[in-house]
Amino acid sequence: MRPDPIPAQDALALKSHGGFGRVFKATGYSLAGLRAAFAGEAAFRQLLALSAVLIPLACVLDVSALERAILLLVIFVALIVELLNSAIEAVVDRISLALHPLSKQAKDMGSAAQMISLLMILTVWLVILI
Repeated sequence: MRPDPIPAQDALALKSHGGFGRVFKATGYSLAGLRAAFAGEAAFRQLLALSAVLIPLACVLDVSALERAILLLVIFVALIVELLNSAIEAVVDRISLALHPLSKQAKDMGSAAQMISLLMILTVWLVILI
C-alpha cells in the first residue's frame, strides 16, 4: 500500500531552509534510504554481502595505497549505482505499475548501469591483482 501523497504546500514546508539542523535531517533521510534499500531490494543486500567480502580483502591485500583506494572505490560506486537504480525503479513504479515502453526503458537503463558497475569491479580487481 502506498502512503497518501503530501499536498504541495506541505511538501514545500518540508524543504530545507539551510542551517546546521539541515545536516542532521539530511543524515536521517540518508539512513532511511539505506534502510529502505536494505529492506526492499534483494540486489542491494546481495551487493552488500559481496562488499562484506571484498572490503576486508582489499584491506589485507599486498597492494599500494592507491590500488587499495581504487579497489574500495569501485565497490562504493557499485553500491551508489544500485541505490540510484532502485530509486529509478521506485519512481517509475510510483508513476504507474502499467507496462509502458518508457518505463521499461528507464528500468533497463538502470539495470544496465548496475551491470556496468559490476563489470567495473571485476575489471579493476583483475587488473590490480594479476
